Amino acid sequence: MIGITGYGVYIPFYKLSRKEIGSFWGGARPPGEKAVANFDEDTVTMAVEACRDCFETDTAINIHSLYLSSASLPFAEKQNAVFVATALDLQRQTLTSDISGSLRSGTLGIHQAAAQCRQNPDGQALVAAADTRLARPSGSKEMTMGDGAAALALGSQNLIAEIEHSHCTYSEIYDTYRPAGDTYIRDFDERFSREKGYIHTMTTGIREALEAWNLQPADFQKLVVSAPNPAYVKKPLKSLGFDITQQKAEDPLFQATGFTGTAHPFLLLCAALENARPGERILWAAHGDGCDVFSLKTTEALGRIQKRRSIQELLESRSPTTYQKYLRWKNLVEMEPPKRPKQERASGIALYRDQKCGMGFFGSKCRNCGQVQYPVQRICMNCRARDDYEYYPLADKQGHIVTFSHDYLAVSPDPPTTLAAVDFEAGGRVMLDITDRETSEVQIGMPVVPTFRKFRLTDGIQVYWWKAKPFRK
Repeated sequence: MIGITGYGVYIPFYKLSRKEIGSFWGGARPPGEKAVANFDEDTVTMAVEACRDCFETDTAINIHSLYLSSASLPFAEKQNAVFVATALDLQRQTLTSDISGSLRSGTLGIHQAAAQCRQNPDGQALVAAADTRLARPSGSKEMTMGDGAAALALGSQNLIAEIEHSHCTYSEIYDTYRPAGDTYIRDFDERFSREKGYIHTMTTGIREALEAWNLQPADFQKLVVSAPNPAYVKKPLKSLGFDITQQKAEDPLFQATGFTGTAHPFLLLCAALENARPGERILWAAHGDGCDVFSLKTTEALGRIQKRRSIQELLESRSPTTYQKYLRWKNLVEMEPPKRPKQERASGIALYRDQKCGMGFFGSKCRNCGQVQYPVQRICMNCRARDDYEYYPLADKQGHIVTFSHDYLAVSPDPPTTLAAVDFEAGGRVMLDITDRETSEVQIGMPVVPTFRKFRLTDGIQVYWWKAKPFRK
């Protein structure tokens, strides 16, 4: 039996109130807010964070394949999944794949991952879903679309939820779409998208799945059904005979994150697994040019994996941002260029050479005296031993700020740039940019943790590197 062995979630620290958007444009001011990725975040960095969170729930993960699912990948030609695999320091033999072009990219990844697990029953597959989709400013979708990521690990051992059945249908329809090269998503017609693109597609797909599995609506204890608007869910489920109140079909995230695209079905499933009991059957469904439907059955192992830190706690760890910053972070307004010399193009050769220490964030640990150094040094600064070291991972270590500075002259979409010397508790001192911080709160002794972020972009070469962010429980 193939099923889910672990899960991880990433929700950006910054939230943008819908009232703030409405106030800027002078239109409607609906309640709630949406999650907004920082200027140094994208689908790759958020996927890395979700996968790292997934590792925390299952320390025995042995990955043989990695699928990165998104409708907003940063590179059109260059595999994006390899960035995630490198940051996670996965084995070179890991199968990596991008799955894009549909809001079902995440669940389509589940189909492929399950097939890989059947071929390789001793290992596990990892599916990460992340999105930072954009809608035109002042439109209704700008209010509702948020950023986020989640990851699911699949395997054949130590399952927390078995995949009992799966069903897949496609539908050629122009409802929500984005032509290649365009920045913003489009809707052919809002009513058409709702009635045909979502309600008809989901009703038909779920009905066909139940018939194929010989199951009834009453056989399910939980309903996890993703939708760009939570109100869309009621009509198809009620028409099929589900009790949406007793079976808990509500969306617990929309008011706090918005609709997070490809990641939303994953986030909803993770939220359901947090509160599920062993032996419950879950109907899990996602749409996008068709419909994917799964029947999941939770196991006794669920208790050992349920999160130490809940999604609700992640949502409470937040800071409001302004619409002005949102426009700047998303490059939605043309800004006056900085009066600085043009940046040199990043060296692809240097990035290739520095994969282990740079993207993987490995330092060196002296085998003779235990001194940790970053970057890797051939000669130990403590005992002077030469070439007697082992690679030492820093990405999972906590540290604290020793000293810092706020640079108001550095070019940044979110000035000032905060640079700090960070001492890691297990050893090692590294100079790191501090992100997701409130300038007034940064102080010596503040606990921080590493986070994978965008560093700089020159001539189409996106440099990813590690920064630090305040540790928040």
